[in-house]
Amino acid sequence: MASHVLVVEDSALVTSALRLLLEATGHRVSIAANVRDAVTTVRTLHPDVMLLDVTLQREDGLDVLRELERTSDAPRVSVALTGHDTPEVRERCLAAGCREVLVKPVSAAELTAHIDAWLKE
Repeated sequence: MASHVLVVEDSALVTSALRLLLEATGHRVSIAANVRDAVTTVRTLHPDVMLLDVTLQREDGLDVLRELERTSDAPRVSVALTGHDTPEVRERCLAAGCREVLVKPVSAAELTAHIDAWLKE
């Protein structure tokens, strides 16, 4: 059975590219553009991996993890995707429960290798 990846991202260009890449490598993909939709998707579809944009339009993407923490519904692996490569952002993401912090743009090879490794654990 294909793994299920939830992409939480508010850029249509980024979500389109990630969907194409992930589906081409055999993953099922869901997209959420805001915190509310991401939480609902996790609770109803139970994705294996969540790729989480830290800076959503008018929202903190890490609020998804904070909301899910209340009910222990988080995906097996949650990873921050951010354009901000600073120690403060990295620390905030890891403290919120992200397994790793990947800085955009992430190469297709690097992202798919990471996902494959996470799913094998």
